[in-house]
Amino acid sequence: MLISITKNKKKTYVGYTNNLNNRLKKHNSSKGAKSTKGYKWKIIFSKKFSSKNQAMSYEYKLKKDRKKRLTIVEKSR
Repeated sequence: MLISITKNKKKTYVGYTNNLNNRLKKHNSSKGAKSTKGYKWKIIFSKKFSSKNQAMSYEYKLKKDRKKRLTIVEKSR
């Protein structure tokens, strides 16, 4: 999970990848997902899975569970 570090912009982003550092670089250079453009990001949570299916399932659940995302944000501070 990423959190925006752009001043006065509170935003999180959840996504899956097989190369976390490359994905972060893309997001921070405005070449990642459309919703990440114009923001600077830092990683606050990551989790490894043995299959793409498992990763996508967890991603879907985390995107729907705002309470869990808020808990992750609070723990990262």
